[in-house]
Amino acid sequence: METRAYRGTDDRVSLLGFGAMRLPRVSPDTQEIDFERARELIDCAYTHGVNYFDTAYRYHDGDSEPFLGRALAEYPRESYHLASKMPTWLVHSLDEGKRIFADQLERCRTDYFDFYLCHSVGKSVEEFTDVYEKTGLLDHLRAQKAAGAIRRLGFSFHGTPEVLRELIARGGWDFVQIQLNYLDWELLDAAQQYRILEENGLPCIVMEPVRGGNLVSLCPEAVEILRAARPGASTASWAIRFAASLPNVLTVLSGMSTLEQVRDNVETMSPFEPLSDSERETLDRARRAYFALGTIPCTGCRYCMDCPSGVDIPGVFAAYNRCAAEVGLDPSDGRALRENAKAIRAIYDALPEERRAGRCVGCGRCVSHCPQGIAIPQRLGEIAALMKILE
Repeated sequence: METRAYRGTDDRVSLLGFGAMRLPRVSPDTQEIDFERARELIDCAYTHGVNYFDTAYRYHDGDSEPFLGRALAEYPRESYHLASKMPTWLVHSLDEGKRIFADQLERCRTDYFDFYLCHSVGKSVEEFTDVYEKTGLLDHLRAQKAAGAIRRLGFSFHGTPEVLRELIARGGWDFVQIQLNYLDWELLDAAQQYRILEENGLPCIVMEPVRGGNLVSLCPEAVEILRAARPGASTASWAIRFAASLPNVLTVLSGMSTLEQVRDNVETMSPFEPLSDSERETLDRARRAYFALGTIPCTGCRYCMDCPSGVDIPGVFAAYNRCAAEVGLDPSDGRALRENAKAIRAIYDALPEERRAGRCVGCGRCVSHCPQGIAIPQRLGEIAALMKILE
């Protein structure tokens, strides 16, 4: 397994990191983790050299931290790096933040976090100021670092380059985690965010390199472009290699759900082969083919959930994107839509009726939680109207 040194030290971090956000579940209808299957994934990753494990307070409805604490307890604590995060949107006081941090240490069965993050900041500098500075929570986290309960302090970021610069100017950061992949390199200006981290000497940790799985399935045309250029290589490996080819990237997090995914990612990093110039051109052709579909840029992170009206927002968007990729959903081509109506409805109707887009009442509560900035009620309305036409 390829490793990279943290800021010129002897501390080596595996280039592939394990994100404990999309672990195997006992049922598609619940976030409850299938412990035995999930532990098998952790064991496989660890034995193949993965030493960075990332979790968060609300992953899997709060079950991810306790699971990872149990799964990693079998290994020497100094043999792996453990990362978790303060849930920015749940904290309203210093006492709440202190309680959550203490709970996290207990749930993860550890005395310290190697990497600790202020979770999903970047909507505005004002939000960061209100949650972390005015409450004194940032000072508390820095005190925990001084006491050894946090080895390195950073933040995960969804926002504009301008806000990123302002947050970095606060100082005292050891790393930053950003969403980076070959779609968002331009779409969400990940390129400029990455360069800002480079300029400030802050190691970059990559999240969503495969964009919630979207860069695995893509669309038939894009998949064929990649397969023809590198026979036998998975579409996911192209996305992982894109992120890992950047020299300031410390580790690339992948939310792995199956042993096949773990093995494929491990193979991609063992040994790691950076993208060539011709491969970058190939990725650009695949990207253009995928963008032509008009898919919704949802990563399935579930920060928008639970919907008070019962809509399965990530499920609806996933079904829509699957229809776009496999069948086609060009609204200007009414004839094609009518001809493919049965196939489209077969995919969409797999969602329970009470979880579909038509149940949205437009309350907008989900919008402020979406890291991708999707106008969720508007898109749900468009999908509901489209499916109504195709009935």
